[in-house]
Amino acid sequence: MLVVDADTHVDETEATWEHLCGADERFRPRSLDFAGSPSFVVDDARPHRLWQLDGKFRLRRWRDDKRTGTTKETRELIDVPARLRHMDELGVDVQVLYTTFFLTAITDRPEMELALTRAYNHWLAERTAESKGRLRWVAVLPLLSIDKAVEELRFAVDHGACGVFKMGVECGGRAASDPYFYPVYEEAERLNVPICFHTAVGDPHRDVAASARANPNELQLNAISAFGSLVVNGVPDLFPKLRFGWIEASSSWVPYLMHDLEAKRARLTALQGFDFKRDLFREYRFYVTCDTMDDLPYILNYGTEDALMVGSDYSHADQSAELDAIQRIRQMGADGQIPERVAQKIVSDNPLKFYGLA
Repeated sequence: MLVVDADTHVDETEATWEHLCGADERFRPRSLDFAGSPSFVVDDARPHRLWQLDGKFRLRRWRDDKRTGTTKETRELIDVPARLRHMDELGVDVQVLYTTFFLTAITDRPEMELALTRAYNHWLAERTAESKGRLRWVAVLPLLSIDKAVEELRFAVDHGACGVFKMGVECGGRAASDPYFYPVYEEAERLNVPICFHTAVGDPHRDVAASARANPNELQLNAISAFGSLVVNGVPDLFPKLRFGWIEASSSWVPYLMHDLEAKRARLTALQGFDFKRDLFREYRFYVTCDTMDDLPYILNYGTEDALMVGSDYSHADQSAELDAIQRIRQMGADGQIPERVAQKIVSDNPLKFYGLA
């Protein structure tokens, strides 16, 4: 049984941008450290540092080894064998890596987005190659150039990517159901990789202070908005083999949105007639990462047994970070809080199916 950590992260470094060349060099992010000034982060006494790009600033987080339970070498993939050894200590066979830098939309300039996403994907492909498949990753695509996004997805999958990073609302306010994204969905379906809606901010026009005090509508709710958008517009029916997942948004929202869909069907008669509680996650190939703080016995009443996964948020230190999440889910099964078969599905069977690793 392979154990999969379904949501981990890398911290991008100056080395990430070494794949920029020629005219693309003008887009290279610059790191600025302000060791003598207070942090923008609320209640955090540590100094701040920034990425400067396109005349704007984005936070580049300081990481504390003790707080995150990780080291600079493992967070930044400087020492891949060290990260693999840490995975062994945590009882994890495979980690799925998500970006940190692109959790906020960086620009509305297609040529800049193309250059930076391509550099990121090439860097991650290079750094994970020596992991022998234990470090898989989710590609960040230049969605402002949809034809180039399809090309980049092909490269990424050929080099170890097992998913597509997606926001619920992005590219100038486009919802996840917008036909604009269909070429990427079609190619992802053909390549057998899922669409991964990670908590993120889709508006590139935000100042650095705002990114430290983000409106939840721009983080968790951005990702969750894709759920109803896809269902109401029947997008999964158009791509009958494509999988969709919600990452790092907990799973406590599932009952609310399921009830909302039931109300829409009863009063608007616009949705197809399967039983949402039993069938929606299975029929639409929906998956969601849970938190160990979620009321899992209750959420399992909504047909999620074959849909739940768990991630540690490795390298981050926010409300989703839980380095021992895998062990805690296993303990919940051993203690009878959830059935043991469900615990195994959450840490192994479901993420293997979702990411196409089975």
